[in-house]
Amino acid sequence: MVARILTRSVGAAVAALVALVPAGAQAQSAERANSDVVITAVRSKLSNWRQAETNHVLLVSDGDEKELVRLARNLEWLHFVLSSLMGKNAAADDDMIKIRITMIGDVAEFDEMDLRNLRWQQGPFSDLFRIGRYYDPREDGAVMASTRVDQRTVVEHTTVNAQAVASMLGSMAAGATDPNIRADLTAAIGTVALSGLRGPHDYSPTFGEKAIEITAENLLYAGYAQHYLLTYHPAAYPRWYLDGFGQVFSTFAVTGNNTVEFGRAPHGAQTVIDEFGTYPIKDVLSDAYLTQKPGSTRWTPIHAWMLTHFLFLSDTKRPQLGQYLLARAKGEDPEKAAAVFGDQAQLGRELRAYFFSRKPVYKVTYDGAKIEQPTVRRLRESEAAFLKGRLELGARVVIPPAPPAGAEPATAKVMTKARDEALAERGRWLDKLRRNATKWSGEREAQLLLAEAECRSGNAAECLAAAGRAQTISPSDPQALTWKGTAMILQAAALAGPDRGRLVAEGRKLIVAANQTDHDAVNPLLAYYRSFAPAGETPSANAVDGLQRALEEVPAAPATRLEFATALAQQGESATAQAFILPLAAGPYNSPERPAAEALLKTLRRAAAPDLNGGTSMITPGAGQRSTGR
Repeated sequence: MVARILTRSVGAAVAALVALVPAGAQAQSAERANSDVVITAVRSKLSNWRQAETNHVLLVSDGDEKELVRLARNLEWLHFVLSSLMGKNAAADDDMIKIRITMIGDVAEFDEMDLRNLRWQQGPFSDLFRIGRYYDPREDGAVMASTRVDQRTVVEHTTVNAQAVASMLGSMAAGATDPNIRADLTAAIGTVALSGLRGPHDYSPTFGEKAIEITAENLLYAGYAQHYLLTYHPAAYPRWYLDGFGQVFSTFAVTGNNTVEFGRAPHGAQTVIDEFGTYPIKDVLSDAYLTQKPGSTRWTPIHAWMLTHFLFLSDTKRPQLGQYLLARAKGEDPEKAAAVFGDQAQLGRELRAYFFSRKPVYKVTYDGAKIEQPTVRRLRESEAAFLKGRLELGARVVIPPAPPAGAEPATAKVMTKARDEALAERGRWLDKLRRNATKWSGEREAQLLLAEAECRSGNAAECLAAAGRAQTISPSDPQALTWKGTAMILQAAALAGPDRGRLVAEGRKLIVAANQTDHDAVNPLLAYYRSFAPAGETPSANAVDGLQRALEEVPAAPATRLEFATALAQQGESATAQAFILPLAAGPYNSPERPAAEALLKTLRRAAAPDLNGGTSMITPGAGQRSTGR
């Protein structure tokens, strides 16, 4: 039976947990947590950062408040439109964790964070299309970040530059016999050379290159459209489709009279196709393009937009697209799945004709009363100080593996170098968080971020201390209780005998208390399930039910999906485990969790293969039936 909240899963065990913890151990915990805590700081002042919140989005920006409100409301409009297109009630999604989007005004500040996308990739597109956006489907809620500044993509470098234009005008001026013309040309040298030249289509006026503008707003809508599919309709999508789906909605707009528009061509579409030409459609549908190097490929976001627009918005092609996506979602071979389109050479000809024909742009009027007005608040300076640290968390705590035994020397050298660099970078990042946590010693958020960073880096004592400081500031805070309990269980793993059992029980008691305080919080659900492995125990059925609830709240989280599918496989629910692991093992992105997911899927399929007697060796699923995700 599927548990809806961990209250039912672990709450019933509270009495037993309390009985397992001797009074002396409880007192020792309180003394250890609070003996060195001294809070002297005051709450910080308001910053120039603001947060706008809707039913499905938390949008944070250091820009204009009116623009923040407009963008947040437009994202809620976009969610409503996508739900309508998918035949889903938008209100049914309200129980999922909201995505947190950060828009940073300083491009250099954004680049300095080096937010490596470990669980999201695009393309691979031509090297000219390096789009600055970060997305991480984290286990406690997805995050996305970009700049508030429009980005430029150089399509082609040319020999025309400001100096050449100035020289040409100077020569013309020197050779002019009419003094008035000579004066006009001389005066024009500065203005014309600085203003640039405009190309024949739609690229921006620049010298030395043909470039197109990619607005921050377009990136925002494209990223949210991808997030919507991954979260509210998780499946093993091909990457080209997610790229194209995002591009189709990148030009989303809300006009007067509650009218929304989508499907318009991205800025620069004609220029890109003119410069890059066509791309073999069979290589896209079969995923062969994924192996090409960005330096040599001519695949671009515009190509992804064109193919998706053609198939998704066509009444005749959409049924074929649906069959293709269904086959991919089942993990079928990409080339076999693409056979549903028939003659792909003919499909390519139809696609080329489609590009040069009039294409549909959809305009729909809705009841604007259904779209809520965002609530806005200014962040305190202490909260703003940790915006970057929380964004960096996803990349900094993931350390590349050490080279396996027997690895080739060259491979071992590369792997060792990558690991050493990541460890050094994480160390510097942790030192910075520790300094900031000391500076903002009276701020709960500062201590919680440090506690999470320490625990996820395996530093149990440091995590326990930071969580203790957070608990002193806010005694019943569920996050503080969760990280404190997690730290104790990490410490217990190094113990043996009764000491281990006592400390595990003590940690679980805090995690249960966190769940009792906030039934919807994901971290207590995950922490409770993960408390079994360090103790050398098999997770209980209740713990697995809680894990499923965590996945239901954040369906795109790779780590949670892998853990839940593994738990199902261990319980003998092999068919259901396959359904859950497919979006990760055969999906669009190469996450750190993917190799383990692929290995699990291979094992499950091998177990389900027909045996010599014509039957199957699949383990019979248990009596309990589980949903297969949203």
